[in-house]
Amino acid sequence: MQIERRRAGGGTPYIMKNRRKSDRKQLAPIDARQMDSLRVFHEVARGLTSSLDLDSLLRTIMSKMEEFFGPEHWSLLMFNEDRTELFYVLSAGLDESLLKDLRLQPGEGIAGYVAATGNPLVVPDISADADWSRYAAAHPELNLRSIACLPIRNERETLGILQLNNSELDLLPEASIAFLRVLCDYAAIALENSRHVKLIQHLSITDDCTGLFNARHLYTLLEQEIRQLAPRYMARVVTIKQRHFSLLFLDLDRFKSVNDTHGHLVGSRLLAEVGNLLKRTLGPSHAAFRYGGDEFVALLRGLDKPAATELSQRILETLREARFLEGEGLSLSLTGSLGLATFPQDGATLHDLIRSSDTMMYAAKEAGRNRLVVANGETPAAHPVPNVSRHS
Repeated sequence: MQIERRRAGGGTPYIMKNRRKSDRKQLAPIDARQMDSLRVFHEVARGLTSSLDLDSLLRTIMSKMEEFFGPEHWSLLMFNEDRTELFYVLSAGLDESLLKDLRLQPGEGIAGYVAATGNPLVVPDISADADWSRYAAAHPELNLRSIACLPIRNERETLGILQLNNSELDLLPEASIAFLRVLCDYAAIALENSRHVKLIQHLSITDDCTGLFNARHLYTLLEQEIRQLAPRYMARVVTIKQRHFSLLFLDLDRFKSVNDTHGHLVGSRLLAEVGNLLKRTLGPSHAAFRYGGDEFVALLRGLDKPAATELSQRILETLREARFLEGEGLSLSLTGSLGLATFPQDGATLHDLIRSSDTMMYAAKEAGRNRLVVANGETPAAHPVPNVSRHS
């Protein structure tokens, strides 16, 4: 990596490079500063191998950077997902309330300049650089005297920007700048690891056919929901709305005939379109899952029996009215059998609630399909119950 370092008085920048000495010299003893550098390398490297918490790793890296270079203020910026803007992730010495919603375009400001060029920028003395002295004059709130701004890169692209303002750069040897470069490399490793961890986590909870959550994640979220609500419900210290959530089971009627007639590939595409319909109808407040085969589940957060029944009926009608795979010239219609249960009256445990909603779904099928059957924990005999349940 080359670092652009401005000459005093402005003008053409020159490039700092590590020089290889041709003559052999006896190795000098390691001084205290070098020992501190080695210690920091060890601590950060140990953090990278022992933790996957991105925020903790970045804070460790930045604290070591602050310890060594003592900037008056520093910031760490990252690109958004579509790489059109930079946003502030961490900062010190600046008003964080002003930075929270601030976005920089590539080419805008110091960090934007480095993001656009991909080259590190070191300006030891702002007053001696014509270009950046004008920038400092236009931003007196920064009180800029020196700049060290480096890209955080992997092999393919810039992931973020590290900016240090008002460090004593003139007093720093070239080895210290190289040390800063290594910290940026560590930050890049942390960011790249975080990407992979997020991808793995996403894949582990997602159904690859529909893009919905899978059954494994359903059990995880149900446990969380029950854990959050059960103590409150028993204590009777929350509102009626807060005490409830509902679970909806949906089984597509006669889906096997689609596979038999059009093949499994068309069947998979149809399941994906049903998944999209569920997500659109539920909105962001609730969660949809593919339970297996042609069965789906919806977790209706915060909805008591009447509210959940209303939303479930809307799902039933939306499914009934929709036409699927029109882009492939098929225009298929579908109906579903739906079973609804509400926590805690229809089941106070995870398995009881699943059994209740699943049983109601089978009751809908036995009653003629294309309908919703709602559990009632107070008068369960009022609802038809099938002879078999997979959750008995």
